[in-house]
Amino acid sequence: MPLYNFKTIKVVPTGKDFIDIVLSRTQRQTPTVVHNGWAITRIRSFYMRKVKYTQSNWHDKLSQILDDFPKVDDIHPFYADLLNVLYDKDHFKLALGQLNMARNLIGKVAQDYVRLLKYGDSLYRCKQLKRAALGRMCTIMKKQTASLAYLEQVRQHMSRLPSIDPNTRTLLVCGYPNVGKSSFMNKITRADVDVQPYAFTTKSLFIGHMDYKYLRWQVIDTPGILDRPLEERNTIEMQSVTALAHLRAAVLYIVDISEQCGYTIAQQAALFHSIKPLFASKPLLVVANKTDAASIEALSPEDQAILRELVVEAAKTSAGAGVVLDADALAREANLLKMSTLTEEGVMDVKQLACDRLLASRVEMKLQGKRVKDITNRIHVSQPQSRDGSGGKADPKSARPACIPTSVLAKRAAATSGAGPSQPAADAEETELQLQERLGGAGVYSADMRKRWQLSNPGWKYDIAPEIIEGHNIADFIDPDIEAKLADLEAEEDALAAAAAAEGIDMDLDDLTPEEMELLGQIKNRKRVLVASHRRRKSAANNHSVMPRGRDVDRIINTDQMKKSLDWMGYNTDKAVARVRSQSRTGRKRMRSEGPAGMDVDGAGDVVMEPPQKRIHSSKSRSMSRGRALSTSEPGAGKGIRDASQRNKAIKISDKAMRKRGKQARRGEGDRHIPDLKPKHLLTGKRGKGKTDRR
Repeated sequence: MPLYNFKTIKVVPTGKDFIDIVLSRTQRQTPTVVHNGWAITRIRSFYMRKVKYTQSNWHDKLSQILDDFPKVDDIHPFYADLLNVLYDKDHFKLALGQLNMARNLIGKVAQDYVRLLKYGDSLYRCKQLKRAALGRMCTIMKKQTASLAYLEQVRQHMSRLPSIDPNTRTLLVCGYPNVGKSSFMNKITRADVDVQPYAFTTKSLFIGHMDYKYLRWQVIDTPGILDRPLEERNTIEMQSVTALAHLRAAVLYIVDISEQCGYTIAQQAALFHSIKPLFASKPLLVVANKTDAASIEALSPEDQAILRELVVEAAKTSAGAGVVLDADALAREANLLKMSTLTEEGVMDVKQLACDRLLASRVEMKLQGKRVKDITNRIHVSQPQSRDGSGGKADPKSARPACIPTSVLAKRAAATSGAGPSQPAADAEETELQLQERLGGAGVYSADMRKRWQLSNPGWKYDIAPEIIEGHNIADFIDPDIEAKLADLEAEEDALAAAAAAEGIDMDLDDLTPEEMELLGQIKNRKRVLVASHRRRKSAANNHSVMPRGRDVDRIINTDQMKKSLDWMGYNTDKAVARVRSQSRTGRKRMRSEGPAGMDVDGAGDVVMEPPQKRIHSSKSRSMSRGRALSTSEPGAGKGIRDASQRNKAIKISDKAMRKRGKQARRGEGDRHIPDLKPKHLLTGKRGKGKTDRR
């Protein structure tokens, strides 16, 4: 049987809201534009679609309501009777039946009007048939307003019911009002039921959960019951009666022996006897509560006799439920169960006994079932046979005495030969415990873990652990004579140094002549200039044009080759050759007589250094150099243009090409215009009733 969860039932709308929901959905999900010029078949299908879609919406909504609510005849009898107590089962069935009838009537209306729409001869007649069909459907649903309102109230009340599993392990607490049922439930579970010092604080069923013997248990707190005829009990009391009648649980009947609940022990016993038929075939416990306020010994003999009678009746009921009690349970059963929910005395004992009773009852019921025989037929219990004889008498031939190795026997004999625990025998190995006691005791003695290592050479036990790199022992690659060889090498170096000092090989700058010192300074300056120029070229990353080696493998592209080819074509190459040769020099003002990097070489062979000239980096110098580069004696000099007319023609061709591109008005990477990707008139404001034609 599944665990019922009534919280998943969807909300039931009222009659007016129901009509608005369905008609609005039809308006939104079907086309809304029709023209008189369309073919009549198209107009008929347009309105037939609206009628069918509306009928489908009614059918789906009503079917969901009918499916969500439980069927009284298909659910557990506990929930069926609980629904009958709370909502009147007949009224509940009648409301669901009316909705089912409305669903069928709406389907029939749609079928009739679709048949009539097939013969519609104009747009006006088809429209009127559609209006009539939707109007009759709405009229049918208006008549169900009362049923929908009733079902919504039922749904709200059912969503507040606890989720009770009728077939799990359950403890059911019952009794008169204000006897301590809710307090007992709060003590043994994690529930938090309201507890007040007046009657009928609990008005409905409350459920709590606990763990016992690694199993999950549910505890149900029922409202108080009064001793009166069944037909006079109200809805609150009938919930308790329904739970007692249909739930197979261990029942705890709470008795207030202090009579603070307002009812005497005799009245509570009378209630027990009046509802005793509901306890049939269930484990039953009678528990005396509020022992902190009054003890059983202080009660009158008549009240004590009544309580003993209740205990006897409870034992008979438990025996009828098939409960087999163990010795501890029987010992506890001999006396009346006592507890106090205020001081928590005896609460856990009552809980354990109730759980054990219920477990024993469930096991007994399973053994009495038909399925046990099918299981026992498949179980085989093997009984091992005794190999040492039968009947407890051992057979000497098959006896198997204990076998102790000779080495162990020898050690035992050596240990018992007279040596004490701190003084072992000469041939017996001293144990670690004896070593510890002899060498200072625990905390002082440190056990030697290497003495029992099994190595090829026992002398390796206490060697220093080798250093391993890449799987190799470093000690295997060390020359044992390295110390002597190092000493010889150092002695040889000392001898060589002494010989060099004796021969005077060491050069001293003080011994140089003035001419040699000047020449050394010039060499150092030249070296410094070369290093500076190399670093400058490296920092500029050689940023100058170089002919690729692949284009001139044979080194034939030079100035002479250019002069020959241009002379053959009829061009004057004197200035071009002079310009190329002037650019090939390292500096603008450097002369051919100058050496590299500004060194003048005279006839005597002496190198004369000139101080490096400071380069001028200014906007004026750059503009002047740029002007000199652009200003030439001829209009097209250096640009492949013969004269001014050819130059003007080239300028006109360039302007004409740019004019064509300018007319295209293409955006480039320099443009910063942001286009209007989201026009405001399409993305702001709300659409009115007449602006929904975009669907």
